[in-house]
Amino acid sequence: MSEKHLSSTRFDDFPFSQAIIDGIRDAGFEFCTPIQAQTLPIALDGRDLAGQAQTGTGKTAAFLLAILHLLDQEPADISRRPNQPRSLVLAPTRELAVQIYNDACVLAAHTGLKVRVVYGGTGYDSQRKSLEEGVDILIGTPGRIIDYFKQRVFDLRAVQILVLDEADRMFDLGFIKDIRFLLRRCPEADRRQAMLFSATLSYRVTELAYEHMNNPQKIVVEAEQITADRVRETAYMVANDEKVPLLIGLMRGFENARVIVFINTKREADKVWGFLEGNGHPAAILSGDVPQKKRLSLLKRFASGEVSVLVATDVAARGLHIEGVTHVINYDLPEDAEDYVHRIGRTARAGAEGDAISFVCETYAFSLPDIERYIEHKVPVGAISSEMLAEIDPRSRVRIEKGDRLERRDGGRRPRNGGGGGGPRRPRGDKDQAKPAEGAETASDKPRRRRRRRKPSGDGTAPA
Repeated sequence: MSEKHLSSTRFDDFPFSQAIIDGIRDAGFEFCTPIQAQTLPIALDGRDLAGQAQTGTGKTAAFLLAILHLLDQEPADISRRPNQPRSLVLAPTRELAVQIYNDACVLAAHTGLKVRVVYGGTGYDSQRKSLEEGVDILIGTPGRIIDYFKQRVFDLRAVQILVLDEADRMFDLGFIKDIRFLLRRCPEADRRQAMLFSATLSYRVTELAYEHMNNPQKIVVEAEQITADRVRETAYMVANDEKVPLLIGLMRGFENARVIVFINTKREADKVWGFLEGNGHPAAILSGDVPQKKRLSLLKRFASGEVSVLVATDVAARGLHIEGVTHVINYDLPEDAEDYVHRIGRTARAGAEGDAISFVCETYAFSLPDIERYIEHKVPVGAISSEMLAEIDPRSRVRIEKGDRLERRDGGRRPRNGGGGGGPRRPRGDKDQAKPAEGAETASDKPRRRRRRRKPSGDGTAPA
């Protein structure tokens, strides 16, 4: 985080224990962000709060430090069992849950508290076993938490503090019934502390807060603009058949770039991934049908710079904090104006700068007026020169073969044989032919049998 976007409040100004201070130093924190400076005094005082701030402003560290302080100051009930969590953190997506868990592990490293994370898609038995071994801070997605809860792997009667992160996204993804189910299994509002964080405190989010919280104090940290104030926005008016040439042309002009390309549909994402790969830009795909284990793996590789381009549907638009994303390209304009803000918020994070480029095409051009009305400013329109449109050979698209689709979509190594590279397609009739084993008889070696037609009988009727 740049000094320009930090407050004058230091973390060691708060009454944290030495174990928590050591975790803060391990994380490299010294000064608070505005949302941290405003929410920590309330949270450390044991009061409920509902906080609103832009993504990437430090909300996660704010509620994690509040949790650690409360659990450090208030001892657990002596009758509490090891598998009864003292704190519950609910996140709308698997990726966000894992990110919160990773941050919690750093901040809680010296406290002796057991941090666990559970989410769907992978690790069912290992996650269950970790809960049975003991848990102090439970982080996870609603579905997997309810699954274990109903199996009585744990219960929520010992929860002292709970957190709802990205509450507006909970509504968008249809989790609100699950959230209410879990909140009703926690102690009453006056017997535990609660914090709610959201990018927008809409009416429905506020209603949820007042229904399940104890007179929460509302904290709103407004950005200078609705969109990140360090994002350079550009829009290009482009025909549908010019989108791929423009994308490849822009990519060729980037140096040391880390790019997220947002696309509205999985099918189009597959196509764009193929053209990127076929034109020398190694890429990975993040969409809902990629298994969770592979999804986490490719995110790690993208964050480390091993893969420099991530083709994503809106599953990646919220909650993820990936350092060093230099460009966000809206290959398709989102149909929801709020999604535009969350997409371009993947760059220019933690005080950095970044570029957000949007293709205003024939299919999604109708979204632009709604987006500009929502962000309260016009998106600057750039001119497209002929040099920006790359020459694209239609055969340069890497095809996704059925057998190795997921392995190759996540930027993994391609099979040595049948790679489906930039060469011409095989004739249609040969598509499913396998190479015969040495010495095996092939169709061309077999004698062809001629089909003999029966002669009709003399009276013109078929023989009996």
